[in-house]
Amino acid sequence: MYMPPPFTSRDPAVAARLMRAHPFASLVTTDDEGFPFVTHLPIHLQDEGVAEGRFSLLGHVARPNPQWRHLEQRPRALVTFLGPHAYMSPSVYPDLARVPTWSYLAVHCQVTARLLDHEDAAGKDALLKALIGDHEPAYAAQWRAMDQELAHKLLKAIVAFELTVNDWQCKLKINQHRPESHAALHAMYAAGTPDERALAAWMQDLGMVPATEGEG
Repeated sequence: MYMPPPFTSRDPAVAARLMRAHPFASLVTTDDEGFPFVTHLPIHLQDEGVAEGRFSLLGHVARPNPQWRHLEQRPRALVTFLGPHAYMSPSVYPDLARVPTWSYLAVHCQVTARLLDHEDAAGKDALLKALIGDHEPAYAAQWRAMDQELAHKLLKAIVAFELTVNDWQCKLKINQHRPESHAALHAMYAAGTPDERALAAWMQDLGMVPATEGEG
């Protein structure tokens, strides 16, 4: 994606924070005609290597979804994560020679896929338990207690994969390069929608406004 320097972060902790907070990602492959094919799906970021910026992702698709065959034939793919985003009004500036824009946070990962073996029930089970741990840990007991024949049938209905991240981009676009807007923009976002409030918190974390402005 387009990466102007003021909005570029190479901090793996920041990228990991975004991916974990917004795990509903877009997996982009190319079909047999070379056209982009997209699946929207939850992705699990594994812990190992994160501190050094070495990311590994886990996910799965339904077996009827042709995308797993794309990954099998063409393992290189793109995974995108979109964080909080919101409209930015030009009213945050002290002058009128401005235009609206959009604030957003995003991570893009270039990946190489490895499909889990179709009969690797243990590998699929581990993947599903990782996703359960991310989103509803209490459900783990119900999954463990499920009839084994039914559980095996459900596991056969998905194709799981591990995605090794070869390169990643993290974009934080919150008008960092226009400090004259920061106080008004933060105040506007802090009083707004959930996405806007999340952006206000990120502004504070990035040092764009004093910490005291975000307290209360």
